[in-house]
Formats: sequence, structure tokens, C-alpha cells
Amino acid sequence: MGFIKNAIVGVAIYEAIKYLTKKDALGYSKFDELKEQAPEWLEKAKDAVSEVKQGKLPQV
Repeated sequence: MGFIKNAIVGVAIYEAIKYLTKKDALGYSKFDELKEQAPEWLEKAKDAVSEVKQGKLPQV
């Protein structure tokens, strides 16, 4: 049973990586889009942390 479970997990990881690295018509992948959006998400997270430290609810 462990072998089948490991095989299924391995296939799922392989397909996820294939999906994230597949290039579209313009030559961008989903991973490229995630890399471009990461700094924006970090800024939003930092703002939310500072609001929580001030005792406010974060406005995300």
C-alpha cells in the first residue's frame, strides 16, 4: 500500500511541476507569474503584520 501511495504522490508532484513550468504562447510560465507577484505579496504581508502589532485588524 505504501508503494502505491508514494507513486501517486510522485505523479502528483511531477504534474504540478510540469504545470508550473509549462510555457504559454508568450513564453511565460505560471512560475514566472508567481515570481513577479511575490514582492507585492510580501509588502501586503508586512503591512498586515504592522497593523496587527498596532492592534488593528489587517485590511487585506
